[in-house]
Formats: sequence, C-alpha cells, structure tokens
Amino acid sequence: MIAHIQGKLVEKTPTEVIIDCNGVGYHINISLHTYTLLPKTDFVKLFTHLIIKEDSHSLYGFAEKSEKEIFKMLLTVSGIGAGIARTMLSSLEPKQIIQALASGDLVTIQSIKGIGSKTAQRAILDLKDKVLKIYDLDEVSMFQSNTNRDEALSALEVLGFVRKTSEKTVDKVISQNPDATVETIIKQALKNL
Repeated sequence: MIAHIQGKLVEKTPTEVIIDCNGVGYHINISLHTYTLLPKTDFVKLFTHLIIKEDSHSLYGFAEKSEKEIFKMLLTVSGIGAGIARTMLSSLEPKQIIQALASGDLVTIQSIKGIGSKTAQRAILDLKDKVLKIYDLDEVSMFQSNTNRDEALSALEVLGFVRKTSEKTVDKVISQNPDATVETIIKQALKNL
C-alpha cells in the first residue's frame, strides 16, 4: 500500500525513525541494518511495508529494497512475525540470512533471539528453495571462500578434470569434512570422480 516514504528525518533511534513527509510525521520501525545505512543528511528515503492488524497499523522501513523483500519472505513462515523478522535483520546482515537459509545453517538461524529449533527448521524448510531460486544461487556457491577448496580445484583442473564436475565433488568432500587438508580433499575427490 505504501511502497516508500521520503522526506526529512526528524528523529532516529536504532529501532525506529520519524520521517516528516509534507507535514505528516510517519513513525517507521527499522532494523539495525537499516539504521547503519541511514544517510548523514536530513533527507531520507525508506522502502516500506505496512502491516495492518485489528488494533494497529505498523510501518516497517528498509534502506534497501532487498532487505524489504527478505522481510516479506520471512513473514510467510509460520511462527515468524514482524517483530522476529526485524530482530533477524538486526542480528544478521541480509546476506547472512540468505546464506544461512540457502545452506540450511540451523545453528545460525537458531542463534537469533526469539527463534527456537522448530521455527528455525520451518524457516529453512519453507524458504530454502525460494531463496536459492530468487537469488539465483546453487548449493555449490554457498560454500564460503575456502583456500583449500580453491587449491584442490586448481589441482584437479591441472589433472584434466572439468571444473564444474570437480566443484560438486570437492564441495561434497568439504561438507563431510570441513577441516580437510588440500591433500585429503584431492584424494577423496579423485575416488569420486
């Protein structure tokens, strides 16, 4: 209903702002991530999401459109309301949430205040495929930069193996043994290629 609001920043705290837009002051709930991205100037534009309940109309604002989309996606999960979604975006960077959901990282999701084991599992179950599709990720790209991984892939390429095939095999080895040495990764990968 209200896609964005831009105007003069009248008040700001780490959890909310008031923006004066043509004489009307809009109270907008924000995450810590958005708070850190607020410009130093008085003029501000936030992408907003309006939540209407029986007893309240609440505006949630985001400095980035992508953060707003993640917020809306989180709201689709049973057990995650606006408050918990905002806490998630305050506790982790949006990119970290996307990575945690896409890679099925239950520990990271559970580390957020207010999220228990069942809610974390539900969030991953409901959103993993959606996140992988929307952000055009594949499971292979979810592995964080790993120098052992890169060295192993280079060695396998020198040995004549196709990189794409090697990546899947190496990532499988690393997922089973995250602390594997380059030598171990290569040996295990060679057994599976």
